[in-house]
Amino acid sequence: MVQTQRHNYWGYCALALAASIWGGMYVVSKYALDFIPPFTLLWLRYITGFCVLFPLAVRQHKTPLTRADQRAFLSIGFVGYFVSVGLQFIGTRLSSAHNGAIITSASPAFILLFAWLMLGERLTRRKLISVLMATAGVIIVVGWDSGTSGGGWALAGNLALIGAAVTWALLSVLARKFSASLSPLAITTGAVFWAAIMTTPVMVVEWHFLPVHGLSNPLLWGAVLYLGVVATAGAFYFWNKGLSLVEAGTGSVFFFLQPVVGALLGWLVLGEQLTVSFFIGGSVILLAVMIASLPSPAAFSAKAK
Repeated sequence: MVQTQRHNYWGYCALALAASIWGGMYVVSKYALDFIPPFTLLWLRYITGFCVLFPLAVRQHKTPLTRADQRAFLSIGFVGYFVSVGLQFIGTRLSSAHNGAIITSASPAFILLFAWLMLGERLTRRKLISVLMATAGVIIVVGWDSGTSGGGWALAGNLALIGAAVTWALLSVLARKFSASLSPLAITTGAVFWAAIMTTPVMVVEWHFLPVHGLSNPLLWGAVLYLGVVATAGAFYFWNKGLSLVEAGTGSVFFFLQPVVGALLGWLVLGEQLTVSFFIGGSVILLAVMIASLPSPAAFSAKAK
């Protein structure tokens, strides 16, 4: 029991760290997307991240990879890192930040559904309450901006963000499933490798429509390094590590820390104002995370015995 609680604790820390890194990623990616189009930036992220992850994975993983392992890497790389993150970049470019924060916050609800269907995890009352509370907290923080300008392009961006939320949920459940036989480092490295390969032809086509510029800007390369090393190699590993230690449905609630951290960094770095709604909604989200991460009554009773 003590060992299980220790695993849960480290799992919660890893998930919270990954979500916090991704919260800061929005500030950096918004800057980088002004110079580099979405799939080119995605390719640079993955190549940089893979260069960091591969030497570590080779040192850790001594046994030969099987075809089943490669299928696991391919499925996670395609569903999560190619489709989901690609749709997220497209949606961020076309839609508003408010709508992006609200729509992508639906991902934990889909994680609960996929974890129930694919892993047999129970849909407990506490999981449902924590996800509903966190969703309400995000809406309080960012508001519901129905007056997004941009017409059809904004609608396309919102649809892309919905697709990103659904596919990220599927990624999280697949990572939990494959963690039974593969280490989080192996999963992250293999999936990033396949995602980089799949992104390459899309990137080449993208160059015909969206040019790359500003490559002499050192700040831009600093942003690329952050996205590749910290937000890809680091955060993807921590997310997969956390999901190997706790149930996908419980861990999904930590996804809601992204908009809170993003708003705080927007205040610190960009000088954006924080309203009363941020503190109210942020408190609701943190309360939801606490509800999801506290040991169950059964764990308390077992410990007492």
